[in-house]
Amino acid sequence: VLTILVILPLLYYPQMVDSIYRTRSLGVAAEGLPDQYADGKAAKVWHRYIGSVSDRTSVYRGWITDFFRSKGVEHVLDVACGTGIDSIMLLEEGFRVASIDASDKMLKFALRTRWARRKEPVFDKWVIEEANWLSFPETDIEFPPNGFDAVICLGNSFAHLQDFDGSQSKQRLAIANFHQVLKPGGFLIIDHRNYDAILDTGKAPARNIYYQGDVIKAIHTSCLYVEGKAAMVTLDYYLNSEDEEDSTASAGRPRPATEVRADKFRLSYYPHRVKDFTMLLKGSFGDDANHTLLGDFKPLGEVDTPAYFIHTIQKKQ
Repeated sequence: VLTILVILPLLYYPQMVDSIYRTRSLGVAAEGLPDQYADGKAAKVWHRYIGSVSDRTSVYRGWITDFFRSKGVEHVLDVACGTGIDSIMLLEEGFRVASIDASDKMLKFALRTRWARRKEPVFDKWVIEEANWLSFPETDIEFPPNGFDAVICLGNSFAHLQDFDGSQSKQRLAIANFHQVLKPGGFLIIDHRNYDAILDTGKAPARNIYYQGDVIKAIHTSCLYVEGKAAMVTLDYYLNSEDEEDSTASAGRPRPATEVRADKFRLSYYPHRVKDFTMLLKGSFGDDANHTLLGDFKPLGEVDTPAYFIHTIQKKQ
């Protein structure tokens, strides 16, 4: 299902967008750097959507760990920690990891894992902080003196940062901050959905390399255009309800009014086309920076229509 919305006057876009078209699930923060997981819906259901953690990370665990070891990477900053899946994968592979995320609802799952595995030295030393990409270098987080060996931002996380004024100023600031905390010669690995294909075809795949759960009914795609330019892609996620497995429901007792329903949620993204995103990265790293592009963690051309593009770019020595 494709919905196309057109809003002509760019001047009124930030004020109009939520009154005309709801961009997020109810309860989600609307000011500052929006936390689209603030209402708890997506955070609660995330493990169902991604499916088996081992199945998810198996797609790229070998590639990313081999790449890091070949480059001498030891200390990694995960700037999109979420529930901790990628950070945990790297910790289990012996890397030292610091993790940040703007969503306390998502981070609580990572914090639980750290506590449960605190007797393991790498987990005991795992640094987890709530922070956002626009200001985290000025927080109290302890950074290595020379910077991190690598920064990762995976799972289409960067696209959550919207561009309501059309200037890409927040995106440029966030990338500049990633660049700032890297050591000279360090690497940023960052990805985004294949928005070229989504905008061209009007739909997003329900299953892909990151999200392989078997509970997905459908993903409905909406595209918002401002003055002829794609400004937002919104995905409505429909999952099979857990009601039939819910003992409360099966006993005929009403669901508590405060309980979050977890069979539908909405998230909105800025639709980065791959050429434009490459230019955005090089705006901070330099036009001659060492940059490579993968499709679903494979060389371009091996996958006909990859669900994700993965960029690796190196900070100059």
